Amino acid sequence: MACARVPLDEQQVTEPGGPLGKERCLPALHPDRKEERCFVPYKPLPENGSPAQVEEFLEHAKFITDDLEWLLALPHDKFWCQVVFDESLQKCLDSYLRHAPRGLDPAALPSSPAVADMQRTVHRAVFMTFLRMATHKESKENFLTPAVFGEIIYENFLFDIPKILDLCVLFGKGNTQLLHKMIENIFTQQPSYYVDLDETVPAVLQVFDTILVRCGLQCEGATAMEPLKLSAHSQPTAMTMSQQDLVDLALYLCDSTTTIHAFLDIFPAACSSFHSHGFLNRLASFYETAVPDIEKAVRKRNFDDKGLQEDLWKRVSHSCRRMVEIAHLLLQHTCLQPILEGGENTQTFAEELLQNFTSFLPEKRFLSDYDEQFPIADDISLLQQALPVIDETRTSYLLQGIESAWDSVGRQRPRSQIQPKTPSAGPGSLGATGGGEPRGVREPGEGGESLRGAEAMLDTPRKGNNGAVCPVSAAELESLLSCIRDLLPDLGEGFLLACLQEYHYNSELVINNILEDRLAPSLDKLDRAMPRPVKEELPSVLSSRSNVFDDDEFDVFHRDRVDTSRIWKGRRKGESAREMLNDKQHIAEQRSRYQAYETVVDEVVIEPGHSAADYGLDDYDDEYDDTYDINQVGANDLDGDSLLNRRPFTIPQVLRTGNKPGVEDEEGEEEEEETEQNNVNRDQFVQDPALLRERAEARRAAMQQRKGYRPDPAGNVVGKPKGQGQTQETYLDRRKKEANKSRGANHNRRTMADRKRNKGMIPS
Repeated sequence: MACARVPLDEQQVTEPGGPLGKERCLPALHPDRKEERCFVPYKPLPENGSPAQVEEFLEHAKFITDDLEWLLALPHDKFWCQVVFDESLQKCLDSYLRHAPRGLDPAALPSSPAVADMQRTVHRAVFMTFLRMATHKESKENFLTPAVFGEIIYENFLFDIPKILDLCVLFGKGNTQLLHKMIENIFTQQPSYYVDLDETVPAVLQVFDTILVRCGLQCEGATAMEPLKLSAHSQPTAMTMSQQDLVDLALYLCDSTTTIHAFLDIFPAACSSFHSHGFLNRLASFYETAVPDIEKAVRKRNFDDKGLQEDLWKRVSHSCRRMVEIAHLLLQHTCLQPILEGGENTQTFAEELLQNFTSFLPEKRFLSDYDEQFPIADDISLLQQALPVIDETRTSYLLQGIESAWDSVGRQRPRSQIQPKTPSAGPGSLGATGGGEPRGVREPGEGGESLRGAEAMLDTPRKGNNGAVCPVSAAELESLLSCIRDLLPDLGEGFLLACLQEYHYNSELVINNILEDRLAPSLDKLDRAMPRPVKEELPSVLSSRSNVFDDDEFDVFHRDRVDTSRIWKGRRKGESAREMLNDKQHIAEQRSRYQAYETVVDEVVIEPGHSAADYGLDDYDDEYDDTYDINQVGANDLDGDSLLNRRPFTIPQVLRTGNKPGVEDEEGEEEEEETEQNNVNRDQFVQDPALLRERAEARRAAMQQRKGYRPDPAGNVVGKPKGQGQTQETYLDRRKKEANKSRGANHNRRTMADRKRNKGMIPS
């Protein structure tokens, strides 16, 4: 019987046994207390399994489920006896971790509901078993001594680093918090796992070297820092290796990157171990070297099974996304998080973060993909808010390097990520690390995520040779169509053009959405074999031009016959200057027009039978009368005082000598003061300059006080003597002066100095 409040490792139990059936006292954890039960190993269902294989899988999985449920129902002492001393149980659990389908495996989507339900049942039973194995205290009465618990799980290999990695990738989705507590308890109670983790990281780095060797990008046994030897034996590349080797390589890369990302995401404390082995730089170098060759091989090689090619492309894209996220996790938990917490070594972490970003600059492809998913400008803005003394020259150089990386890979940044040369340290930018997809790749099963690759391009759309408004030229459009049709030859060019227009001419995003059947609703309604629309002919220049001489008598573009007799060059034949001057025909033509003004009729005689309307005389215009109706003509005469009450005579304000009450005339006031001073000091030949300056300063202060002017606070840019350290206010004032010194004289001297230095005119 278990004693209350005594750990299991110290308990003694009495059980019948021995040759005569006498009772004997045994430790609570003893091999003789183990129940005889055989746990069968897990076997996955084969792809496209027959009905007999499905039935066999269901029966086999039912055995595993029943055995694990029986194990979980055991009391605390019996459970640990079975876990520690039953080898068949450990083989069963290990087989499930090794053979259970991952997220991208075809077996992860069972064909029948019965298989799916059974797989979920086994999955839950295995997870609950591991969760109970990682718990050293179930209640106040049932618990193990923490030190003994750590020794038991470590010496009996109940947990090790490979098992923990598999647990994260299999059960991480939806169980992040439970797994985090479970792994944290394991590492806390047994610190030896940290030593094992440090020894595991080089083996993980060996994964990248193996892939590089298989792709012919690195010699056997060469390190990442050694150049390739010219005499080395040529290795098969991704384009020349067999199709099965390429498939195995893509599966190996996808499984490795997914597992590492799941482990670091669930247990961030492991990031320091990976970072200490230079994992970040090796990852960026591998990404830049191997990913383009693998992607090119998957896209360009001929596959008999197009479904296999689509699956490989999905896995490679998934691997690229996970590698970028691994790099962000390492930077987040080793540099950014300590900066946000504001510890003692904040300056050291900031320097390390900038050094890591600078090391990314040669890796153009990796840098652009990382910046697309996690904008580096946001992290730099965070640094400037946390540490105002960060060198702006260094941050500007880093941002320019990012722009150069985007240009070198031939891609355009999304509009939402456009940043100024020096990012502003606004309050909304603190901790803003936007999420997105590198190269427009979306995680399978995460349709609700926003895609950076689907955002608008930076450049203003221009009209290419294809006749449609698009951000790419005709040659670039043909290249995009050719790239997509190489992978999906059954689709029509008209359908592909509509997809490119919908996704802003991002070919990789179009391919990914077509393969995953996640096109926009407007594209699903289109015929996938739709041909390319006929190119409309542009109107000719002559028909579309506009000119002030259009449709005149000499418009040869619209008239077939033109009077050529009125066209000549130079002096007209048969004419002289005297005859041209003596020709008064134009005067005769204008004579009749002016003769109408010669006759003025005072009275018009209306003949009998006619009225004034016939002569246009009854059109009365009262505009004249309305003009004078409001004016009282004659009312303002001197003898008409009774008609109007005269206003008192008022001197215009311009001619007044004094001011209105409450209104101060500054200039007049200054003149009066100067007059008084001149009157008082008339006898002085030269007044005291100091007195004059004092009076002028008093007048200036009074004027500024009336206008509400407040002078800028004086800045302390001098600070303390060199070598004694400076205060935070001095750093801020110097930075403000440096940023605003171009407002005064000698504009842009900093810019011109940098320009001379870049051209080699100033030694640096």
